Amino acid sequence: MAVLRMWRLRPACPGLSTLLPSRFLGIAPWQVPAGARFQSTSISEADLPRVLITGGLGQLGVGLANLLRRRFGKDNVILSDIKKPPAQVFHSGPFVYADILDYKHLREIVVNHRITWLLHYSALLSAVGEANVSLARAVNVTGLHNILDVAAEHNLRLFVPSTIGAFGPTSPRNPTPDLCIQRPRTIYGVSKVHAELMGEYYHYRYGLDFRCLRYPGIISADSQPGGGTTDYAVEIFRAAARSGKFECNLAAGCRLPMMYIEDCLRATLEIMEAPAESLSTRVYNINAMSFTPEELARELCKHVPGFRVTYSVDPLRQAIADSWPMNLDDSNARRDWGWKHDFDLPELVTLMLNFHSSNTRVARAN
Repeated sequence: MAVLRMWRLRPACPGLSTLLPSRFLGIAPWQVPAGARFQSTSISEADLPRVLITGGLGQLGVGLANLLRRRFGKDNVILSDIKKPPAQVFHSGPFVYADILDYKHLREIVVNHRITWLLHYSALLSAVGEANVSLARAVNVTGLHNILDVAAEHNLRLFVPSTIGAFGPTSPRNPTPDLCIQRPRTIYGVSKVHAELMGEYYHYRYGLDFRCLRYPGIISADSQPGGGTTDYAVEIFRAAARSGKFECNLAAGCRLPMMYIEDCLRATLEIMEAPAESLSTRVYNINAMSFTPEELARELCKHVPGFRVTYSVDPLRQAIADSWPMNLDDSNARRDWGWKHDFDLPELVTLMLNFHSSNTRVARAN
């Protein structure tokens, strides 16, 4: 059954506003005349955003939901995924099943929950995507198109995360600026460049309030790695606390930009709240620290004497990492909306080890 997509348009003629079904206009959504613009959505203290997070059971979704619920109220933030949530997540606030490949159901969720902000985290990451390119293409590209259409149709403020994987071996690597050559060699990276360009296109063509951050590797204590190339920087802390040894699948000297999850979540909230007029671009790098497995192991040894790291390099992951930035230039984010990270390597190691050491003691006591 065909879905009737309604587009709220602001004609070029001042003072006129109409709600026109694109089917009756005889044009596709992306063929709306250049003179038409979507009405902008203004957010004020009296009008709190209603937030939908897709792919919400991944590394970042649950933490982001908790942060946004503290700021906007529990019932104003809807977490969604295609997987069944753990009990504690299900009971912590609203959760709905959402398949981003099902446009009709996605649209129903937006309408029924009166969504005004959409944060789109559904994606297959780098290593997993290379193992299943067709699925990655469907989720990362086709799913994105559904998200863009829904966001444009309903005047949503849309956030889509990007990644260091959006750069490639011909990009400048140390540092990598916001605007440079992007020729990634993974389906994940290609799909993220596509997302950046499509989001910018919808913004400049139709007025969609699109916002995007290129994340470095994100390190989180209480979530499982999701199949990314930087997963070693999460797994190593659990190994240090439990066994005192770790086998790393990247080379000892492989330098990559990294960030503690609290900085990442705060940056996401800050870019969503930033006034539109302060944004000089719609896609920003953000950065915090940059280190190698060897440097991370050396910092860990200060807390876990005798900690041993061996290296069994995965050729696929290493090739991906070697094509990525060693450091991100985030000067535009720091200038435009005041981005500043809080956590460097020493603080990161202390926090992560404290978390895993505490959990290990509890597990042994039980």
